[in-house]
Amino acid sequence: MEADASLLGIELEQKQQEELYQQLLLQTMGKVQSESPPSKVIRPQPGMCVKTSSMSDKKVFLNICQSQAVPPPPHLSQEALVELLESEDPTSYRVPMSLGELHTEVDNSSQGCTVYDVMINDEFFQKCQKDSLFQQFLIAVSLEGLENKYNLELSRDIKILKNRKFMGSIAEQNIRTKSKPVIQEIDSEESDSLPSSTKRPEFSLLVEPPSGNAEHLIAEILLPGVISARSLVLDLGEDRLVLIARPSLFHLDIFFPLLIDQENSVAQFNTNTQLSSCQDSILCPFQTLTVSMPVVSS
Repeated sequence: MEADASLLGIELEQKQQEELYQQLLLQTMGKVQSESPPSKVIRPQPGMCVKTSSMSDKKVFLNICQSQAVPPPPHLSQEALVELLESEDPTSYRVPMSLGELHTEVDNSSQGCTVYDVMINDEFFQKCQKDSLFQQFLIAVSLEGLENKYNLELSRDIKILKNRKFMGSIAEQNIRTKSKPVIQEIDSEESDSLPSSTKRPEFSLLVEPPSGNAEHLIAEILLPGVISARSLVLDLGEDRLVLIARPSLFHLDIFFPLLIDQENSVAQFNTNTQLSSCQDSILCPFQTLTVSMPVVSS
């Protein structure tokens, strides 16, 4: 009995897809996709300047700035804040903030120093100015955020400079205008508007374990009709996943509320052949991309 040449071709194509996909993944993992998410450039307003130091005893300044463009955190009374700080997991309350890159400035002693800009909501900033407990909480959250993002160790021996609202200069920051604040599982029907030539694939995004401290985010993306890995471009940022299937077949762009370890993330492209409702009950390809992403511990 002669072998069906079309089936042999499918098997060969599947092997080639896997090899090409691994090469593609190595080339694109961790890069930023040129099609950027909705964002805008913000020049924050001065707020207060906090002096601290790194573990190497180098002076570090935090320019805590304010802007209407940053969303406020959920309302929290002083009593609720006290309970939160005394709880086992005070990090469960999140303050939206934009953490700027390091820039070097010169202090009053003509010495070089390291400066970071932290941008928060202007109304929340004013609340912190009127309440010393909220102010201390804001500074602690800012220090922790910078440590987590830039792998720093900063002293908690801080000083708020009374006669200076910022050190050096305050740089513009590019912030995204859309994001999902909480993710346990995302319904693929919750889609943003996309170009008419593309579709948003069905997907699920799960947290493992489902309760307690998150260790992994797992994305499972259905890609029916994608017959070759050559058409896929996958990008992972520290809090973002972008997948494009060309030409204009699928486009998925999602954000995470947790930071992920890009270098140790793993993607697996599974290609199965199954009977479907296609015309004449022919064999139709059915593909799933699974991306497992370790969560950076806070």
